[in-house]
Amino acid sequence: MMTDLNESPQLTVALVRAALTTVKYPGFSRDIVSFGLVKDVQVTPTGEVTIDLVVESANSDVPRYIYESVVGTVKELPGLSKLDVNIEHHAPQPKKNPAANDDPAAWKSSVPGVKHVIAVASGKGGVGKSTVSANLAVALARLGYRTGLLDLDIYGPSMALMFGTKERPGCSDKEQFLPVEVAGIKLLSMGLLVDEDAPVAVRGPLATRYVQQFLRDVEWGGLDFLILDLPPGTGDIQLTIVQTVDLAGAVIVTTPQEVALIDARKAVGLFNRVNTPILGIIENMSYFVCPSDGLVYHIFGEGGGEAEAQKLGVPLLGKIPLDIDTRAAGDAGKPIALQDPGQSQVAAAFSAVASALASVLGE
Repeated sequence: MMTDLNESPQLTVALVRAALTTVKYPGFSRDIVSFGLVKDVQVTPTGEVTIDLVVESANSDVPRYIYESVVGTVKELPGLSKLDVNIEHHAPQPKKNPAANDDPAAWKSSVPGVKHVIAVASGKGGVGKSTVSANLAVALARLGYRTGLLDLDIYGPSMALMFGTKERPGCSDKEQFLPVEVAGIKLLSMGLLVDEDAPVAVRGPLATRYVQQFLRDVEWGGLDFLILDLPPGTGDIQLTIVQTVDLAGAVIVTTPQEVALIDARKAVGLFNRVNTPILGIIENMSYFVCPSDGLVYHIFGEGGGEAEAQKLGVPLLGKIPLDIDTRAAGDAGKPIALQDPGQSQVAAAFSAVASALASVLGE
């Protein structure tokens, strides 16, 4: 792809690379340089620039968008006479478990010892995503599945509180984290590695490095499900997840309210962009049952999650009521899914969601 431009004063590689840091990866806040897409930049004394990029995406529109953005940015630089942008495009390939040899049927997730890795995501905060993640993990364990929960909200970890533990993770002889075992699941969270009141004050690249270590250096010991509790939004940590792990899919948590659904669509768009299946939608805070008269109130609206699931062609995995006991149980460190489903409407709802998720994945 060659673009002829008028000859001007001299350019340098440093100036070109600096310009490329303003080109964002489609849909994300990070630039193509920080993502490692820029493999080589060459500049001749006469201002001829050659840029080599490598893009891995299932979406064929991504390399075209990046090419147009690079050309549009670099052609404005003084001293440019010619610009050649070469893009090597690859579709993502499934990662193979080292023990799988060459048998595709034996391919598993890229987290050793885990059968299904499930990302629980939301487009915005305040919809109860972490509460859903915690109770979904517990409900899966109560159904007999070996289950783990990885809290990837580096800046605002909450799982230590929700499970009522301050136990520090151990270390294996392979220098890997050993998750804490609580409420029938294996748990790892930044909240178990720092003091309760200590802020995690790190910049984005270091937070991303922590996430990569949590995904790579943990001895889970054999799990049917590993639930990843993602931070809200569609930022760097989410992109790190989809680039690092072969996810079985993502579960989107929303409330019925339109303002929450708008952001939920953004989360869906992120996973669609990287060819990660959406396993279903969980409508949290779906309704409130008044304890005094048993009347049902749809405080955040009605039917929003169901309509969105139909629009996307994915299952509505369940509707979780807005409930005071759910909040109280989380604050007390005993997720409500630990209660008898016959005695708790919310515990029954989470049990049904867990069964529906397992069914979607053929379990």
